[in-house]
Amino acid sequence: MSEQAGPIAQTPAPPYTAVIFTSLRTEGDHGYAVMSARMTELASQQPGFLGVESAREGVGITVSYWRDDDAAAAWKQVAEHLIAQERGRAVWYDDYVVRVATVTRAYGPKGTS
Repeated sequence: MSEQAGPIAQTPAPPYTAVIFTSLRTEGDHGYAVMSARMTELASQQPGFLGVESAREGVGITVSYWRDDDAAAAWKQVAEHLIAQERGRAVWYDDYVVRVATVTRAYGPKGTS
């Protein structure tokens, strides 16, 4: 089953930062859905947050967009997010990788903003 957390994020004209979180989940929920929803809510309240996209079909991919690298780095250090990261390592993920990139071009049929 495919899962999409929401619409395609409406981002400003580049440049901006994308944090790409790719993961393989463990079996069972173990509180994951509640924490995932909370992290999306909390991230959206952070300075420099631009949007998020998420999909899962086997491999999960969540991309969060930030005004710049400093805003993305600050999000990584938010206390409640640090707790979620630890729980992810201990319970929710068999494997994961985080990639941080600068978006230099973006285009699509509906534009980028």
